[in-house]
Parts: sequence; structure tokens; C-alpha cells
Amino acid sequence: MTQIVEGAIGRARMVLSILICAIIAGTATYIGLPKEADPDIPIPFVGITVPLAGVTPEDAERLLVKPIEQEIQSLEGLKTFIGIGAEGAGQLVLEFEIETDVDQAVLDVKDKVDLAKRFFPADAREPIITEVNASQFPIMVVNLFGQAPERGLNQIAETLQDMLERNPGVLEANIIGQREDVLEIVVDPVKLETYNLSYQDIYAVVTANNQLVPAGQIDTGEGSFAVKVPGLIRSAQDALNLPVKRSDNATVTLSDVAEIRRTYKDATGYATFNGQPSLQLQIVKRSGANILDTANFVRDTVAAQQESWHNTVDVRITSDASELIGDQLGQLQNSIITAVMLVMIICVAALGWRSALLVGISIPASFVMAFLLLGAFGYTINMMVMFGMVIAVGILVDGAIVVTEYADRKMAEGLNRKEAYGMAGKRMFWPVVASTATTLAAFIPFLFWNSMPGKFMAYLPITLIFVLSASLVMALIFLPVLGSVIGARPDGTDESLAALAADADPSEATGWLGGYVRLLKALLAHPLAVTGVAIAGVMMIFVWFGSTPHKTELFLDVEPEQAFVFVQAQGSLSTAEQLSLVKRAEVAITGMDGVEDISTEAGASGGAIFSPDGSSSKPTDTVGQLLVDLATADGVHNGRRTLANIRTRLAEIPGLRFEIAAREQGPPSGKDIQIALLSEDAASLNSTARMIRDYLDSRPDLREVEDTRPLPGIEYQLEVDRAEAGKYGLDISQVGAAVQLITNGVLVGRYRPDDANDEVDIRVRFPQADRSASAIDDLRIATPRGNVPLSLFVERVPAPRVSQITRRDGARVVDVRANAVEQGAGAAIVEEVKAWVAEQDIPGTVEVRFEGADEDSADAAAFFQGALLAMLFMMAIILLWEFNNFWQVFLTLTAVIISTAGVLVGIQLGLPYVSQLMIGTGIVALAGIVVNNNIVLIDTYNRLLSDGRTPEEAAVATAAQRIRPILLTTGTTICGLLPMIIQMNVNFFEGSINFGGASSEWWVQLATAVVFGLGFSTIMILLVTPVWLLAPHRIRRWAGRLKDRVRGEQAAAHSISEQTTANENEPSDRSLPAAE
Repeated sequence: MTQIVEGAIGRARMVLSILICAIIAGTATYIGLPKEADPDIPIPFVGITVPLAGVTPEDAERLLVKPIEQEIQSLEGLKTFIGIGAEGAGQLVLEFEIETDVDQAVLDVKDKVDLAKRFFPADAREPIITEVNASQFPIMVVNLFGQAPERGLNQIAETLQDMLERNPGVLEANIIGQREDVLEIVVDPVKLETYNLSYQDIYAVVTANNQLVPAGQIDTGEGSFAVKVPGLIRSAQDALNLPVKRSDNATVTLSDVAEIRRTYKDATGYATFNGQPSLQLQIVKRSGANILDTANFVRDTVAAQQESWHNTVDVRITSDASELIGDQLGQLQNSIITAVMLVMIICVAALGWRSALLVGISIPASFVMAFLLLGAFGYTINMMVMFGMVIAVGILVDGAIVVTEYADRKMAEGLNRKEAYGMAGKRMFWPVVASTATTLAAFIPFLFWNSMPGKFMAYLPITLIFVLSASLVMALIFLPVLGSVIGARPDGTDESLAALAADADPSEATGWLGGYVRLLKALLAHPLAVTGVAIAGVMMIFVWFGSTPHKTELFLDVEPEQAFVFVQAQGSLSTAEQLSLVKRAEVAITGMDGVEDISTEAGASGGAIFSPDGSSSKPTDTVGQLLVDLATADGVHNGRRTLANIRTRLAEIPGLRFEIAAREQGPPSGKDIQIALLSEDAASLNSTARMIRDYLDSRPDLREVEDTRPLPGIEYQLEVDRAEAGKYGLDISQVGAAVQLITNGVLVGRYRPDDANDEVDIRVRFPQADRSASAIDDLRIATPRGNVPLSLFVERVPAPRVSQITRRDGARVVDVRANAVEQGAGAAIVEEVKAWVAEQDIPGTVEVRFEGADEDSADAAAFFQGALLAMLFMMAIILLWEFNNFWQVFLTLTAVIISTAGVLVGIQLGLPYVSQLMIGTGIVALAGIVVNNNIVLIDTYNRLLSDGRTPEEAAVATAAQRIRPILLTTGTTICGLLPMIIQMNVNFFEGSINFGGASSEWWVQLATAVVFGLGFSTIMILLVTPVWLLAPHRIRRWAGRLKDRVRGEQAAAHSISEQTTANENEPSDRSLPAAE
């Protein structure tokens, strides 16, 4: 294999041409690759909605949800399912195992729902089945607001929607806050009675006159003509002229008894922006589309359209995910440039500028080659890919530094550059391959993590595998070739380097190297003391860490850039009352320092069942939500402080109940404490939920406690005396339709006007003045005997209202949720709550589950344990192949455990909380890096031993020869990551240096773990590993001496006994042979 290096150096022109082409192609790929914020994870969720007008939650549960539940339980790969009996529909959300093929799952679900359809009521609408996708959440929101009539604003929004959806990168642009068109036939009850008409007559007339009748064809023999009777209603005027009754001398048309108007349905929700009525277009990008290009297209389109609008209409774009990814890409590019510069500075100081240039080239070259591979395998660039690049900055120069440093030392001994780099490439070939393989072994387990956080993190190992493979090729093929062409070292000989030559004595070295050699010799003389101090030091760090309490998060507690404020209220509130409550909250925080924009939704403006940003886990009694954009990028405001101020300000408003949730980034987890109670026994379920809720309410360290028990409210039930109604020839359906005149109106048909995209309902209803609860009692209904009051056979009874019924896995469920007051303290509180629940006398019919971050944390912890074992096993195999020596493998792997102690020191000194995913990943990444130094050290030791040096000499010479590359690789890794620990962002394009900011917090945890772990383990490797390397040799020597001593004592005893025997048996000739 090492012949490849010689072959490459012999064909330098070809190799360099390949390198240049790869760099150009990689750069082009990077520019063209789609860029996203979060990784595009296929979330295996499938939603089912079965609409049934007017159904109550109890009936929806019985008639719609349960039949589907019976059928879907046998689906393959189904993890859990939620059923919701709501007013007007039954809904189910099915979650499949993460590796399930979503397209196939949707087909399977459709088959099962078709089987369940036979149990549905006859007037249930066709079930709607949809799949949920991570990229189906808005990447930006376009807010249209200002002084304009509602229809005008609607037209602007619809035009803009059409323009945006033409772009291939935009999947859909949803309009929030828009009301549907309706053609209202407002009938006067007095006139109906005067003409003895009923709504049934109007219904019959509209239906009969709103259809297209194909009357066939006439074939005259001289031609064939189609005959049509066009009778579709196309405008309000067509409906006005419909005859509803006739006598001998007159016709009563609809215009005589009713007023017809094209209007909007009654508002069920309102949307405002910074206090003004608004419409929001939520832009959803297509999976795999470039977020930056899509966002730019939306901005350009909006700007172009705005020129044709009236100047009172304004537009603002908020929640722009492309800004975040743009910031992060920019920041990471700057971090990489900073790291390259710091690495160059260190290398110039240690190796001279030519050698430093070689190392410097290998960083960007490895990156662009990695982008080439990412593009070839169809991956996108997202946050986790950039994250992988950051970790890689420190790792990928290791191979390049080791090769360059060796060649530099050989040139100092007098070899020319071609020989020196050829020798370096061959001599360091296997150590570099082994060290890269062990680093990759650390990350390979991540590819097999099947969970939501796992899929989220999976881009990390993929990126590192690509980058490290590129850096391996760079270090072993391209770098020796480049070195043989442009390599050189500073003039004059370096005495310290001369002392490291193959035949020289390292103790003759001067300066800091000489000092290190002398220190090492002293340590080698006292192996037991060194071992004792090292082990005691590591143990003390673990004890120190264990004795201090730590806050933990599953992912990260990043400074929020947006937050939701959920306004809560209970009772049967009208939409206007809900709006006024939300307005109170909006007015309170408008104009606060640090608040940029406020988008408000009041009432039911259409929300998702599932969303990754935390907006779906809102309390059940939410009457409206405010999405607050916080100022964070200016370096003056702090998102956390602004949220605390908002919380204080809202708490001052009397009677306002609210909850604040920062918009989640990373894998969704919801509230800190999430307890699900499952049971079919409603009474036990509610009493258990109340008990746990009261306990959580009583804890001062929790806030925003809520549960999902059905909300109290009032509804009117009309109890019909069927026998009495039968006397008048009436049934339930006629009574129900008559009551609809007072509520939303009776649907009598639909038509499609020229200026609308969708069908418009035609509804018959009473005027506003005649629509109230008491009007139901006075309502008159047409019968064969004439008009009779409804109150003769209908009684109106107020009853408690159930808002919705939620089920999970086939049983009713109540969730109890709460947040910790102190950030990061959730995990500890969950343990206390678990202990308290275990002591309670909870009925056997109720199942208690702890979910959310607690469930994910347990998964993550279990995965990291398994990953660590798998990683150590793979590393051990690679190391055995390299060294063929169990002690040296054990020694190398202990460095991994020792480096963990360094991570703990970093956590103790610098981190406010522990992120399980990030610190876990950091430790795994660290394991791969730490092993590298040991591999090169031990490989050199074995080589020197085979050259004939004594073990002590070999250990000293090894450490002296390897201290420079070890310090260089450690120094470059630490310097590459140091700016991230102190959250320093050097912007080369604008010429500024910033500290802090929301996007810089992402990298602190991981960088801290790597820097402290690496720093600590490097000290141990340089001082302790050489001592431990000699352990087998010294133990053998000590055992040999012990054996000799035992043998010597045995031999002495033997000779004494022989003499005595000889004296006794002197006459005899026969003597026994001496025992060995």
C-alpha cells in the first residue's frame, strides 16, 4: 500500500491536476447544494380527519375514532396513535417507527380506513389522510396588514399566493386569518309566515334551479347539435329572481321574502400584526429545495407585487428561517477561516511558513472534497452538517501535521525534500490510516441511532466520515506530492531536531525540549508514584463532579429569537371576547424594549396538530397566541432577559392567564415534565389527573402547570318529544334544520362565481336580530297543518359541554404538563415526581407514563452507552491489527476514559448546564481524537524498539520525537474551537468581531467538551503514557529478578542438603542425580 505514495510523488503533475479539479468541483458543489435550517428528517406521522357536520365530541369518539382505532392496531411499524373526538370531526394522528417508509404507511392507513368506513354514519364526509413532514413547517411568514377593506386584503393575499406557488421551491403558501366566502339568503321570518312559506320550500327551489341539465343531442340528418339547459347559479342576481311560490295572478320570487348578499362566514378567529388586522401567508418549502434561494424568491416577489398595492397596505416578513441558517453558515464559514488562520500561525511558528502552508491548504481542500461527496450522495447542507465541519477543523489537520512534521525532521537531518516527504508518507501511512479509522469508528454507531434525536444528529457522523476520508487522502497522497514540489524548511540546523535523529541521544536536546526530556526521565524513575498520582487525580475529578448538582437539557437551551405567548381562558367565550383578552396581552407588550414584532391569532384560526417548534403543545384552554419576534442579533438585547420582562409585565395584568414558550430549535421535546395518564375509566382518570395536577401546582419550583382534562363549558341541548313532533308530521332532521336558521344557516346549495377559486356555499338564515338563544323558543316551523311554534315539542336544556376527547393507544388519555421555573432543572424534578407518584394509591385501571424530554433522555443515555461500547470494541480491533499487543491497546483506550475527566472539568468550570446530546457527541468525538496521539506515539516506540534501543531509551526518544506533533495537533484543535467556547465571531467580510448572539450558543457545549478533554488527555499522554509503556518490560524484568532470587535461594538450599547426604553415604558408590 505504501507504494501509492512513491507512485504519486513520481507523477506529481497528474496528482496536482486532480487536486485542483477536486477543489474547483467541490467549491461549485458547495455553492449549488440546497441549504436548510434543520435537517430534513422524514417524520413518520400520518394524520386522519373524518369531518361530520354537527357531531359532538362523545359521538365523534364513538362513531368515528373507535372504528378506525380497531382497524389500525394491526399496522406494521405503528409506534403510537392519538385519537381526538372534537366538535364536527374525528381525528387521529399515527406515529410510526422512525425507519418506516412513510409513503407505504399512508397507503396502508388508507386501506385500514376504507375498512372502517362501513361503521361511519351515512352523512360522514370522505376521510382526509395526510402525511406530516419536517419540511412542511413554514420557513417564513409574510404578514399583510394596514388600512384596507377585508375583500381588498384577501385579493392581494390570494394573488400573492398564486404568484408564490408557481415557484418550484415553494410547496404551498397557506393564508391564515382569511374568512371563506358565502352567499347568504337572509329571510324575513314575518314575510315567510305571511306567504306561508318554509325554508324547505326555499331549499327545494334553489336545489332544483342550480343544476346543469344535459338535455341530449338532436341529430337532424344535416348536422348534430347538443342541447343544454344551463341552470347553474352564477351570481347573486340569478338567485334573487328564483320563483318560490305562485298564485293565479302573481309569482313570489326570492327577492320578495329575502335579501341576498355575498359576504364572509362568521369569524371564528382573528389575525393581527402589531395591533392591525392582518392576513398571514405561511410559506412552506418543498423538501430538498434551497432555503436561501426560496426565501430570496419570496422577498423579491413580495417587493415586486407591493408596487401595485395601495400605499395603506403594508407587508412584513417574520419568522424567517433563512436568516438563521444564513447567520449560521456565515458564522461557521468565519469560524473555519479563523481556525485555519490560528492553525497557520501555530504551524508557521513551529515548522516555518512553507510547511505551514501545506497544513493550511489541507483544511479547505478537505472541506470542499467533503462537499463534493455530500453532493454526490444527495445530502443537503444544514445546521448539523456545518456542525460536523466545525468538529472536523481540529481533527482533519492531525494527519497532515504528523506527515509534515516527520518530513521536516528528516530534512533537518539532511535529506532532500522529495526523499523526506516520500519517507514521511510511507513511514506514517499506517499510523495515520489507523488513527483515521479509530476516529471514524467513534462516529459510525451514530448512523444506527433510530430515534428522532438520532435522525437529527445523523448528519454529524456522515459529514465527519466524508471530511475525514478526504483528509486521509489529502494527508497521504496530495500532501507528500505538494511537499515534494514546494516543501522546504528554514535555513540552518536546529540543535533540538538534530538531537532527535535516529542515531542521536535525545537528552542532548536544549531549550524546552531538553527540559521535557529531563522531566520525563525523572518520571520514568518513579513509575508507581506517577501511576498513583494520575489515578488519584482522575478519581478526584469524578468525585468532584459527582458531588455537585447539575442542570441538564436533552438538546440545548439556546437564546430564544422567537417565543409564543399563549393566552388562556375557560368558559363559553365568543370570538370577540377571546379577541379582547388577547388584545390586552398584545397592548401590554407592544413597544417593550427588545420586542420587534408581534403576530397575533385569536380564536380558532387553524393550527397544526403536530409542529416541531412547540406551538402544538399549547394548553387546551388557549384562546389565542402571540408570536413575539425578539431582538437578539444586535448584541445589545438578550432574548432570555426580554422574555423574563414580558413574563413580569403580563403577570401585572389582573385576571390574565398566560403561558410563555420559547420557539423550540433542534429535536422537539415540549415541556420539562410530561405525564400521560391512560384509562378507559373516565372517573378514575379525571381523579388521578386532578391529584397529580394539585401536587404539581403545590410545588414552588414549577410553573405553567396544565392538564388536558375536558374544559368546563355550557352547551344547549334541544330535547325533542318525538311522539308529539310526529303528530305534526315532523322528525329530528327537520327540527335540526329549522334551528340552523338561527345558528350558521341551512346549506341549500353551492355555486362557483367567476371571481372565486373555490365553490361558495349558499346558506339560508335569519337576520342578526332574530338570532339568539331565546329565538329558538319562538321559532316557528312549517308543517302540513300550518306553521307551529317549536316550543310545543322541543325543550331547550343547558348542559355541561365537553370541548374534545383525546385518546392514545386505544384508551382515553389526560396529559399533565409543567415547566421548571429554573432552566435545566427539569430532569431532577421529574425524578422527584416519579418517586411521589410511586407512593400514591393510583387505581390499577390507570396507566402512568412519563414522556417528552424524560423519555428522549433515557433513549439518548441508553444509546450513548451502547455507542461507547461499540466504539471501544471497533477501536480495539483496529488497534490490535496495528500493534498486535493487548497492553498497548489497553493503554490507548484508557486515554478515552481519562479524557472524559477533562470534559467533566470543562463542565464544572465553564458550562451553566449539561446538554446530553451535545456533551455525549463531544465525548464520542473526543474519543476519536485522543486515540490518534497515542497511536502515533506507540507506533514510534515499537519502531525504535525494533531498531535495537533499550525500552527506557525508546520511551524517552519516542516522547521527545512525538511531543512536537502532539502539541501541534492538540494546539490546532484547541485553537480551532476556542473562538466557539468564548462565543467570538470574527466577521471577515464585514471586518467586525462580535461576542455572544443566539447562533453562537449552538457550539459552546460541544467545543468545551472537546477542548477540555483534549487538553487534559494530552498532558496525561505526554507525562504518563511513556511511563505506562514500560510497564510490561518492567514487570517482566521485576518478575525475572524475583525468579532469579527464588532460584538462587533454591540453589543454595539444594547445595547444603547435597553436602550432608554425601557425608552420610560416603562408602556408597551410587548417588542420585541432582534435582534441577
